Amino acid sequence: MGQHEKLMQSILSGRQDKNILFSDLCSVLDRRVRGDHFIFTKDGVEEIVNIQPAGSKAKPYQVKQVREIILKYRLGGDDDE
Repeated sequence: MGQHEKLMQSILSGRQDKNILFSDLCSVLDRRVRGDHFIFTKDGVEEIVNIQPAGSKAKPYQVKQVREIILKYRLGGDDDE
């Protein structure tokens, strides 16, 4: 299992939300940066995700938001990049 697959598994499990690195969460999203806010959009996805780091970690509630979008739109496969 590759690093991307392990990361997706951690996000989708819902058990690692407090331990996801902010840089890892950013790596699964398309990004535009405005100040210290990272704005993510994707064609075909209605939601716009706005996240900020908490030190080197992602905020757990923001990991949950990303997980819900991944599940809702069935994202996360190699063909979604």
